[in-house]
Amino acid sequence: MRRRYQHLFAHLPLGGALLNVSGRFYGGEMANGVWHTGYGIEINLSLPDLGHPGRPDLLRQITARVADRDPQLLECLAHHDGRDCLSESGGKSPWMFIRRGRVGGRRPLVASHLPVTHKATPAESEQHKATKERIVETASRYGLEADAEVPTANRRSISDALVTGPGGIRIGWEIQYHHLSPSSVHRRSVNAVQQDITPLWVAKDRTASLIDRAPWARVDDMPWRDIAGGKEMVIRGGYRHLQVWKCVASSERHCLLTEGAGHCGEVHSDWFLPALCLPEKKAVHLEDLVLSSATGESVPVYVPNRGSGRAGRHMWVSATDCERRRQMVGEKTPLPEAPGQEEDDEITFAEQEIDRNCRAGEEGWFVSDARPVRDLGQPTGGFTLPRMPAQRSWNPVLILPVERAAASAALGCPPWELGPCAGCDQLMRRYGRDAAMFCGVCRELLNGR
Repeated sequence: MRRRYQHLFAHLPLGGALLNVSGRFYGGEMANGVWHTGYGIEINLSLPDLGHPGRPDLLRQITARVADRDPQLLECLAHHDGRDCLSESGGKSPWMFIRRGRVGGRRPLVASHLPVTHKATPAESEQHKATKERIVETASRYGLEADAEVPTANRRSISDALVTGPGGIRIGWEIQYHHLSPSSVHRRSVNAVQQDITPLWVAKDRTASLIDRAPWARVDDMPWRDIAGGKEMVIRGGYRHLQVWKCVASSERHCLLTEGAGHCGEVHSDWFLPALCLPEKKAVHLEDLVLSSATGESVPVYVPNRGSGRAGRHMWVSATDCERRRQMVGEKTPLPEAPGQEEDDEITFAEQEIDRNCRAGEEGWFVSDARPVRDLGQPTGGFTLPRMPAQRSWNPVLILPVERAAASAALGCPPWELGPCAGCDQLMRRYGRDAAMFCGVCRELLNGR
């Protein structure tokens, strides 16, 4: 019976060994066995304990990056048994690495011969180069400091383009036009953040695994000559605007609580793509994001999905929208962070008999399931402000000059921006730009936190 054991492996870095895989490999069936030359043991990848319950660290060892281990650590079972290894007879290698497949919703561990990696096509390489050069040229034209192929201080990764704003904000642009594993996106993003660099991943495919796993932007799939020639590059996904509306019959938006079946009379907010805003917002172009991300006018945020508390959306938003949302919700907007392992990345163990045949080079291809579309484009991060408390009989609140002066000094705002909280009458910053209606204590109570 098929079982999932996510909790056993959630802490393991399934990283480098799973990088840059094209999504399909040789063989009509998947190789689920491999020989460990170091321990002299046979490993069954379809079993939760890999067939060796006394070696709890075995999974981490075999999924380590090939660069961090002996390339001949894992051997084709057929080659070890003295039978023909179809990969070796084809002029390639009998040595293997471990990756995750995608079959019928399952994510099994699969042994593949080295090297089986996705290499960028000439067209992808030219697109990558042209986009990188365009970002650097745009930043330089705006007077920003920009360089290409900049390694981080610890030399663990290299930014395709590093743009530094006047306030010291550093944006590490990562142009990724071919598939990259989620674990690699996570590892490189974490490394960038540790070096005080905000990663900004660029994709051209709505199924790209980097989407919503780090700050990102999606552009059109364009010929490299158009990119180099300055043709318009619109940000199709990854940048959103905050929309707020009163849920009444005259509203053009549907109710988030009743899913359009009625109107609740409360105030809703949601994040929309520019084309879906009311009125429609101006499209954001690559050049706009190069400038605004470096100056801090656009900021990356992570909006958790309130339904699951696990999944969420990474997006770029204006600093004004970010502050407006924070004032409304009464909580600090979560900083960009890579979510943990998602459901569609959980390892699946089918508990099958080990297959000792070499599957390399057989006629026919095994094709992994198509990657799911991740850039869905629909509004996200919806939030409904709690229903306002019943109005009390109103009596003017007398604020003495000495009280107003003390509160002004304590809150750091002009005296004329002070006023009573709509909930408890506590003196607070009530007026002025981005002022709130309720004090922090009342917002927490209203939001149920």
